[in-house]
Amino acid sequence: MLTHGIVSKLSSFYGISIYIYSRDHNPPHFHVYYGEFSAIVRISNCEVLRGEIPDRVQRLVHEWLSLYHSEVQQAWNQIQEGKPIDVIEPLR
Repeated sequence: MLTHGIVSKLSSFYGISIYIYSRDHNPPHFHVYYGEFSAIVRISNCEVLRGEIPDRVQRLVHEWLSLYHSEVQQAWNQIQEGKPIDVIEPLR
């Protein structure tokens, strides 16, 4: 059975939920869930690596990531080391 270890919710806004998992694979990324859609998104450039989300959701996630890029990268680093992470502000 594959396990992702610790699952932490990074943020939630406009029906979009963003999670990050410990013991996850490179490149650094986060998981986006919106209704029946889900995607894995690269932290460095907001590229959808796998899955599918509506264009509007991708634009909102990109906007959020542009505001909190350093915090998201720090959260990735911390959770990979088994350290707790803080929730990141939602897009308003």
